[in-house]
Amino acid sequence: MSNLRSYAYPGAGEFARDTMHYSQAIRVGDNIFISGQGGWDRSTIEIRPELTDEVDQAFDNVDHALKHAGGKGWQQVYRVITYSTDTRATHDRIIDNFRRWMPHHQPTWTEIGVRELGLDTMHIEIEVQAYDVEGAKEAEKGKGEGGVNGVVG
Repeated sequence: MSNLRSYAYPGAGEFARDTMHYSQAIRVGDNIFISGQGGWDRSTIEIRPELTDEVDQAFDNVDHALKHAGGKGWQQVYRVITYSTDTRATHDRIIDNFRRWMPHHQPTWTEIGVRELGLDTMHIEIEVQAYDVEGAKEAEKGKGEGGVNGVVG
């Protein structure tokens, strides 16, 4: 799929690309697909110790991944899937973050409870899809970010 632009933001994104062979974001036409973002520090990949901080950081990481892929962030998100090891503990904080990050629209949302996530210390992971017509036009012109095989560091 070398015709699709993929993105790996510095720190955790590059680590995932280099060690686990996946991208943080891929553009498909007018859409940006974001891989699951946890509540990790983007530089150290350490998970926030407090659950509410972990949820907040995961939302921030989604915003960062979208913007790194040339999007405008949460304002373009139309679909959200959350994975949580304790949906009762994260549910209300997720809704608080929806209201904070998307005050003018409501996306679709699927909330999934899971036994474990990719890192032993993770309790939340957020996957989104965003609609970005303007960024897609820039990427088509070759002005969007890109690199070898479309992978961005």
